[in-house]
Amino acid sequence: HEWAWAGTPNEGAAWLRSQKLADTWHRILLIPVAGGVIVGMMHGLLEVLSQIRQSSSSQQQGFDLVAGVFPTIKAIQAAVTLGTGCSLGPEGPSVDIGKSCANGFSLTMENNRERRIALVAAGAASGISSGFNAAVAGCVFAIETVLRPLRAENSPPFTTAMIILASVISSTVSSALLGTEPAFTVPSYDLKSAAELPLYLILGMLCGIVSVVFTRLVSWFTKAFEFIKEKYGLPSVICPALGGLGAGMIALKYPGILYWGFTNVNEILHTGKTLSAPGIWLLTQLAAAKVVATALCKGSGLVGGLYAPSLMMGAAVGAVFGGSAAKLTNSAIPGIAAVAQPQAYALVGMAATLASVCSVPLTSVLLLFELTKDYRILLPLMVSF
Repeated sequence: HEWAWAGTPNEGAAWLRSQKLADTWHRILLIPVAGGVIVGMMHGLLEVLSQIRQSSSSQQQGFDLVAGVFPTIKAIQAAVTLGTGCSLGPEGPSVDIGKSCANGFSLTMENNRERRIALVAAGAASGISSGFNAAVAGCVFAIETVLRPLRAENSPPFTTAMIILASVISSTVSSALLGTEPAFTVPSYDLKSAAELPLYLILGMLCGIVSVVFTRLVSWFTKAFEFIKEKYGLPSVICPALGGLGAGMIALKYPGILYWGFTNVNEILHTGKTLSAPGIWLLTQLAAAKVVATALCKGSGLVGGLYAPSLMMGAAVGAVFGGSAAKLTNSAIPGIAAVAQPQAYALVGMAATLASVCSVPLTSVLLLFELTKDYRILLPLMVSF
């Protein structure tokens, strides 16, 4: 990321927003396209490797070696996608890498299925734990996404211990190498009263609508790119490049959709508290742009996860909803702050959108709790679900 965007400060999107478009358009437009071209070329390499893997000769010689190359290439694709700013996230690839490594180790063991389930669950927990420095959320994520769908009642008795151990070790290593700073800075906020709980329920419904629109857009873009590829016989490199081009074109107007770690989420969470933070109207546009850009990138074949984009979309929707609710309340009852600050609604919106898009409600609750370390946020969170 530092190499692709050399010379751009860490607060990327805020800095790009303050610059003249004439000075930055070529970088905003061309860097995501370059990332898409590289990812597309790697798709072609994966297709070749798949053919080798399926051939009879590969099954006799070097089959495991060829299979082991896939996670490595996927990891490189994810690094290129995110490093060039395309609108996806790192947590999905982290989980996939953890699962792939665990699956590879399990092939050398006896009782493959049971041990594989345990190891894959441990790998999934490691991915979330390292990404957010949230060990408890990582454990619950493994249960929600691996053990529960597989109905792994007969998994080995040490499965839970493996998940906990892997999650704790992953979080510890991540803290040692990357620092103990949280994924994003949680702002100060006050929850006013239980009377505003219905507002959180409405916010949860709104986040659900956003997630439905988003998932349908992803499906539509995926089918559209497949149709274009089949009809015109385009090579694998074209679709991700088109996805990068689309993201770059949207970023010309809304640079906040570019992946820049959780810097953009931090900006949204501090709406109204800093001069660089976007206002409510810009946040509304940014939320819509992020939905379209992320669906476009995912549907085109760029490699990345949906966790970080879901958090950003939810933060924007929640901040807009909270800011609008505060304005309406203050106009109806002047001089009385009857609802919480937009920051509280942004935090709840993040968890609600993540839960809806990725189908991980328990993980979302525990993740936000680990990041805020505030019991008061739990009730609004559960109401929004």
